[in-house]
Amino acid sequence: MNRIVRAAARRAVAVVRGPVPQPPAREPEDFPAGFRNWVSRRSDKLRYTSRAGWAPTERTADSPRIAVVMHVYYTDLVDEILESLATIPVPFDIVATNASGEPLVLDTSALPLARSVRVLEVENRGRDILPLVLVANAGLLDGYDVVCKVHTKKSPWREEHDVLSGSGAAWRAAFVTGLFGSRGNVERILSAFANDRTLGSVTTTGNIVGAEHWGGDRHIVDALLRRLELRSSDDLRFNAGSIYWISGFILRGLRTLDLSEEDFEEEAGQIDGTTAHAVERVIGILTEEAGLRLRTVDDLPPLDEESWRRFEPDASRSSRARVVPFYLPQFHAFPENDRWWGAGFTEWSNVTAAKPMFHGHRQPLLPGELGFYDLSHDGVRDAQFDLARRAGIEGFMYYYYWFAGRKLMDGPVEALAAGEGDQPFCIMWANENWTRRWDGSTTSVLIGQDYDAVPAEQFIHDVMHLLTDPRYIRVDGRPVVAVYRITQIPGYREVLAAWREAAVAAGLPGLELLTVDVGASMEGLESDLRQEGLDGCLEFPPHNKPWRGVPRDELELVDGFAGNILRYDAMAEACERSVLTELEDDRYPGVLVGFDNTARRQHHPDLWYGSNPLTFRRWLATTVLAVEDRPFDERLVFVNAWNEWAEGAVLEPTQRFGRAYLDAVEHVLHA
Repeated sequence: MNRIVRAAARRAVAVVRGPVPQPPAREPEDFPAGFRNWVSRRSDKLRYTSRAGWAPTERTADSPRIAVVMHVYYTDLVDEILESLATIPVPFDIVATNASGEPLVLDTSALPLARSVRVLEVENRGRDILPLVLVANAGLLDGYDVVCKVHTKKSPWREEHDVLSGSGAAWRAAFVTGLFGSRGNVERILSAFANDRTLGSVTTTGNIVGAEHWGGDRHIVDALLRRLELRSSDDLRFNAGSIYWISGFILRGLRTLDLSEEDFEEEAGQIDGTTAHAVERVIGILTEEAGLRLRTVDDLPPLDEESWRRFEPDASRSSRARVVPFYLPQFHAFPENDRWWGAGFTEWSNVTAAKPMFHGHRQPLLPGELGFYDLSHDGVRDAQFDLARRAGIEGFMYYYYWFAGRKLMDGPVEALAAGEGDQPFCIMWANENWTRRWDGSTTSVLIGQDYDAVPAEQFIHDVMHLLTDPRYIRVDGRPVVAVYRITQIPGYREVLAAWREAAVAAGLPGLELLTVDVGASMEGLESDLRQEGLDGCLEFPPHNKPWRGVPRDELELVDGFAGNILRYDAMAEACERSVLTELEDDRYPGVLVGFDNTARRQHHPDLWYGSNPLTFRRWLATTVLAVEDRPFDERLVFVNAWNEWAEGAVLEPTQRFGRAYLDAVEHVLHA
């Protein structure tokens, strides 16, 4: 494993962040981007956010992986910028936003590697930042690995500023020379992005600044971060000047802030204390929250003469690990649910009934581009897997419900097995009782596990047609079979031995038998797993992970709330430290997207405050790093979950975050 990368990951999780944000003011804030103002503008309607004429171009196999985002206010500086772009050594696209009020035509005749060139008219508002946000919101940065952000900078105020000295012209010249200058210089920058998975952005010497530049922006930064259930710290690092090379993932991450024109002040020549200034700082904060670093050109290693070619459109790339999310099949009607809950019941019935339990609570959690789908239609599963494959996800682990020979919700996986698609899959036997409280307990049981009626040995025979499917996920040829609560099965050691014998008799080389690490409180195994007849365990956070509470007085809770509010960041940091120092060979690590079962329990949920795509990206990156020493077949990383909508564990697109979580997975696996 790359020791430098591992050391950087350890440093990234060494700092325990502070408590969740302080209580907001009770009255609407006097600045546009205030949290209460934003909450009041939010809508529960499914919406399409692209602006007319801004639709992204469909990407193909030969689409560039580099983009230049250029904001134009001073048209007399455009030629200088275009001339500097000639140093980029690989094909690139240009997205230019024009706030000059004059017609803008870009002459790219001297740029043979420039491909798509798009000029978009924008209002002179929010400086270069609001136009960047609008470009990101419209999806125009989707698919790019690295983005060069540049604008026509003059900054005449700089000469009179009491902290930043020098003229705007000199500042601009330093950016042009440092970030372009020569083809070799740009190759060096791109090589750094290719070789350093922790690299988030690159700017020029002296332009990464800190807390001395909070100015009048911190209250706005805090309000913006609260949209992600994050908070700022006394430390601050961001790129001054707003000209830099940056990971495309970070700029696409601006969409998670749900910014719009309403968040930005009218232009009045302000030099501090605006949403635009705050977003500049937030970009630096989110970069580090995602586990990435800000660096200057002088801090980069020497040019690697070949690695920059990774950003050629036809450069090959492979996945770093085998990411497998859990998959809930309860999004279709079936007779038992009709009888227990009413005709037509599906998981969506729970999801849409949820009510927010505190000010700004993300409930109900609504689906994005896939809508309120029905898994009885094969096309839904195909669309899901297409999204997963683009992100580098290998396949899904389907929850499998088997009660003494009786199967529930097996329709989606059986349809997959009967079809001709190439979707890898595996199963976890969810061997709990099914209860009205969705908790697997022995009370309010709707259908229970009865190992006396049909012995557990029969289970493997009933799923053997799945295990022998060539698309089934394997480790060294052995199908992966997980059992949620293995100790619930009487005589489980003998049962597991019988399963292995049955697998060999069916022509398989054996089984990779796993149990879920549910912890001692749920009678999980803590002994040597191989002596128990198992090959290992898989992690299923939040099971058996640290739970750290959020003080109740820091949120405006509704009357009657009696649930638990826990810190997602604390769990993520603890798990990152654990996988880097304590990951046993027989343990497959897991990462949690988020958890909030308000949809099932309303006033009595367990929810993890602070879950967001940036922190998730850092946790996943650390986890993938921890398994990279293993043979590829054994680099399984499980994610909770693909579509646990009623528990708030959702990788697939949501209205709130779009594809941001999938974007995080793709960045980790392919960066």
